[in-house]
Order: sequence, then C-alpha cells, then structure tokens
Amino acid sequence: MRHTAKFRLSASFWESTRIALDSLRKNKLRSFLTLLGIILATTTLIAVTALIHGMNLYIADKVSNMGSDGFRIVRMAWFGPWDPKKFFEMQKRNPEIRPDEYEFLKDKATLLKDLGMMVSRNARVAYKGESMEDVNIEGITDNIPGINNVQVDAGRAITYEEVRRHAPVAFIGNDIRERFFAQKDPLGKTVAIEGNPYEVVGCAKALGSVFGNSQDNFVMIPIESYFKTYGAHTGIRLIAKAVDQAHLVEAQDESRVLLRSYRHLGPALDDNFSIFASDTIVSLWERLTSTIASMAVGIVSVFMVVGGIVIMNIMLAVVTERTREIGIRKSLGARRSDILNQYLVESSVLSGAGGLIGVLAAWCIAAIVRTFTSVPMALPWSSIIIGVGLSATVGLFFGIYPARRASRLDPIVALRAER
Repeated sequence: MRHTAKFRLSASFWESTRIALDSLRKNKLRSFLTLLGIILATTTLIAVTALIHGMNLYIADKVSNMGSDGFRIVRMAWFGPWDPKKFFEMQKRNPEIRPDEYEFLKDKATLLKDLGMMVSRNARVAYKGESMEDVNIEGITDNIPGINNVQVDAGRAITYEEVRRHAPVAFIGNDIRERFFAQKDPLGKTVAIEGNPYEVVGCAKALGSVFGNSQDNFVMIPIESYFKTYGAHTGIRLIAKAVDQAHLVEAQDESRVLLRSYRHLGPALDDNFSIFASDTIVSLWERLTSTIASMAVGIVSVFMVVGGIVIMNIMLAVVTERTREIGIRKSLGARRSDILNQYLVESSVLSGAGGLIGVLAAWCIAAIVRTFTSVPMALPWSSIIIGVGLSATVGLFFGIYPARRASRLDPIVALRAER
C-alpha cells in the first residue's frame, strides 16, 4: 500500500512537471513575461554573488603578499568612514618613519621574524632611447622581496652588501622587462632612472594587476641608493613579519610599545603612527560587501515578491482555463491532494525555470564583465542551487492559493464550466 502511494506521488510529480514544461513551450511570450520578475531577481542575486565571491578571492590573493603573519608600520593609514578633520590632524601629529626607528625595532623586537624598510616614488626609466613614465621606483632593504613574496624569475635579488654600499643596481618588474628587453637578456644591462644609471641584476616573476593597474611596473633599488639620489628620508614604511601567525597580534603590540617608547609618547597620548595587517584590509572589505549584499537582498526581495504575485495571477488564470479538466479528473477519482500537488509542482517548475534562466543570464554577465573589464567575478556552484532553489520556493509559496482553489472545486460545478 505504501509503495503504491509512493508510486502515485512520483507519477503525479512527473506528470505535473511535464504539464508545466508543456505550458512553457506552448506559451513562450506569456511564460517569459510571467517569469520576468523572477528572472531579474535571480540575475541580480547571482550577479552580486559572483561579484562578491570574485572580489573575496581577489582580495585574499592580493593581500597574500603581506601574508597571514605580516603587518605594516606606516606614518598614517586610514580605514573606515572618511573624516577630513581627523585626517588633517594625523598629518600634523604623525612624523615620518625614520631609518633609526627601523634599526631600533630590528634590534629590540623579539617577536619579529623579519623586518624590512622601503620607500617609493614614480619616476621616468629609460633604456637606449626608449622610456617609460610613472614607473614605481622602490628603495628597499635586501629582505623586502622575500617578505612581500616577490619571486625571482631571472638573475637575483638585491643583496645586503649592495644596500650597504649604495650600489647602483636594479631588480626590475615584468613590465620593464617586456618593454625594454622583450627579445634579449636584461641581466647586466644598464637602465637610467631619471638619468642615473643602474645595472639590472634580476627580474621578478609577473604579479598581475589590481583593478587594471599593473603590479609589475616597478624597479627596486637599494634603499641607500634611493636616499643618495632623492635626499630626504620621507615616505618610509616598515614591512614586518611575526615569528608565526599565532604571534601576529603580540608582535604588533610589541612593535607598538617599542616605537611609542622610542618616540617618548606618554600613556595619555595616541599613537602617532599606524600599524595594520592583512586582516584589517579583509575586515574592511567584509564590511563593504555586507552593505552591498544587504542592498542586493532588498532589491531581490522586491523583484521576487512582484514575480511571485505575477505567477499567482497566472496560475489563477490557468485554474480557470482548466476548470472543466479538473472536474473530469475529480470525477475519475482524482483526490483533492492530487490536484493540489499538480498545481503546486507546476507553479514551482515555472518559477524554477525562471530562476535557471536568471542563473544563465548572470553567468553570461559575469563572463562578459570578467573578459572585458578588470572587475573580478567568479560564479560559485552553490549560487546556482541557491538561485534555482529560491525561485522554486517562491513559486511554491505563491502557488498555494491557486492550487488550493483548484483542489476545492466542486466536480459537478467544474464539469458544467464552458470550454
């Protein structure tokens, strides 16, 4: 008896699904207009999900050069809502990071595995009559490439002795290599940075771009050579790595205490420098994406409600069209639950089809945006299940009233209905 009931339920489900798909095929324009709200809602939801998911992967990848155990010490860094008054106060209060502070932290800190110093500016780089403007010139200590996960593709990185001796050597990014040395070996060649000659000792592996801005447009030189060329010690930032990820917070606290003591800051005074790690950037991004997600949910909810109401009205019209058919089925023994299930399944399949179209539309949008722009978009497989499942649920909910109305029709009255 139980097997018979299961067979009847399965047969009823597949028959209802067939009727729903047949209805979609026969009334293409009506079906499209009916499902337009669901399609728009699902497309919006999946497109926003793809954007957020792609950005999450992107942010995680791009802050990975800092590492889970790395942090920065800078003159000032701004996170959160913009406040011009506080920004200008920080500009007045916060002095530049100095090389002697770097040496002090390097000698005194016990929870740092490594500490580097770097400074940068944009400048013109030339080689044999060709030139590139706005190249990022980075003055570094010898350990900076290792701390920032910049890998050597050819040659070698800058050494400690070259930093100490103010050596005129350069470690170039992939953009410089492709522009000047596409068909030749760059090692041993001399490039001019604002007229000053530097011998190329190594090339970095390509890093890619961030929002269309290349991360390979750089030339690293010894930081002492940088100071010798450009003079004033301004714009210095310290790049640090804790002994391990578990001691990251303690390492930041230790560096903060040491730097405050070196600058003679009393307990009542705020820090006049900024320390941040990758989790600071990630948490800022999460706050931003939560706002975007909340707005998307609001928009999607409106579309879903409108789409659900349209489906309910169409299903009421379908029930009216099939009144005589319902009467015949009931007279032949169809139970109220059979009629109810048929129209619930039909409304769910109709709505689910709209969700599937929305997923396909969102996938196309994501592919186009990813191909022709610098905006990263990645469509997670779970979003397909969510999109189709949510739209089918909406169809199920808004199909309850038409389905109940169909199931409660009196068979005698239904048989008298005109075709």
